Amino acid sequence: MWRILHRERLSHVSEQRTVVTSRDVPARLVPVGTRITIPKNSFVNLRQALGGSYTVTVNGNMARIDGTDADAIGQQPLELEFPAADPGGRVREDDLWYALKTVYDPEIPVNIVDLGLVYGCDLITRSGERVVQVRMTLTAPNCGMGPVLVGDVEDRLAKVPNVDKVEVELLFDPPWSRDMMTEEAQLELGLF
Repeated sequence: MWRILHRERLSHVSEQRTVVTSRDVPARLVPVGTRITIPKNSFVNLRQALGGSYTVTVNGNMARIDGTDADAIGQQPLELEFPAADPGGRVREDDLWYALKTVYDPEIPVNIVDLGLVYGCDLITRSGERVVQVRMTLTAPNCGMGPVLVGDVEDRLAKVPNVDKVEVELLFDPPWSRDMMTEEAQLELGLF
């Protein structure tokens, strides 16, 4: 069975504070999504924890650290636990959806599946590689966090056993509306 061993769902850190990275840590620049590495022993200002990801400022830049790397900034890491990998190399569809449900919108404390942002998730084989193709949208076409959210989806799906490659396509037709949210998400946000 799938389990999330830890999930931080705070809209902000109880108090913004400076921490020192305990190791090199991968991150993404906000809002452009460019991958960077924050070196070990760097001073970072912890700004926000939401949906298992952390927003920090480092050297005057804002960056997002995935929850699976939270130990590098002194936080409890998000640990995804999948059933044993299929010995035949098969990718289980349930594993893909489980991983997608661990990705949260950067500004809303609800996962992207329950928000209705994921239009489809398919597995294809191309040149012997198992490729996951995700079709998704954003809550607004001009959302500045789009590249970061796409990167979060790529990173989490890459952790699914037997996945070789992840491709994400952003679509804006049909446009997102709150009607696409699950009833649970609407209840959680007080929209019901």
